[in-house]
Amino acid sequence: MSVESADQGPANLSGFAYRAISDMIRRHELKSGDPIVEAKLADALAISRTPIREALQRLEGEGLIVKAAGRSFMVRRVTLTEYLQSLKVREILEAEAAAAAIGRIPEAAFEEVRRDIEASTSGAYSRDAHWNTDAKLHNLFIDACGNEIMASMIRALRATTHLFEIARLQDRLKPDNTEHLAIIDAIRSGDPKAARRATQQHIRSLYRFALEVIS
Repeated sequence: MSVESADQGPANLSGFAYRAISDMIRRHELKSGDPIVEAKLADALAISRTPIREALQRLEGEGLIVKAAGRSFMVRRVTLTEYLQSLKVREILEAEAAAAAIGRIPEAAFEEVRRDIEASTSGAYSRDAHWNTDAKLHNLFIDACGNEIMASMIRALRATTHLFEIARLQDRLKPDNTEHLAIIDAIRSGDPKAARRATQQHIRSLYRFALEVIS
């Protein structure tokens, strides 16, 4: 049975297609520069091409895909320069978001992310688990910063940096976890300067790692 034969309206199908294609890009199943073939996606998701097109328009608006030849799309290429410049801007904005989120995040949310971080170190390395934990930590304070304009800018920058296919991602798991826990502790402490500093140190660490990988 196709997805469309289930009890889902057009909006649900479009949302389903958006989430599915976003996940393919996030997992780098669709890599930078890859063409987006509507017919293949429709077959893979068992839906018509109309919700696929709607999802692609949304992804284009978010900067994850761009127009290619004719009416087709491709996954946006992110250069090293764009990646590093985006990190520099994230360093400024995310530090402010972390400070602004103080007092706005429930204790249970902190504990949930902490458990996910600790769980990610057990067993075999999982790229998906690594990315999911990273997203949960950053979204924790981005969503709670109280400034939707700033939050939207950060989300767009994070989408850009996520598109960059950096090597040796597994080597980032331990430092990411350590730095993420430091951000949690700083926000929980109620000290805006500490929250800014922990967030800046994390993003600077990502910057240095990228330069190390390509050198």
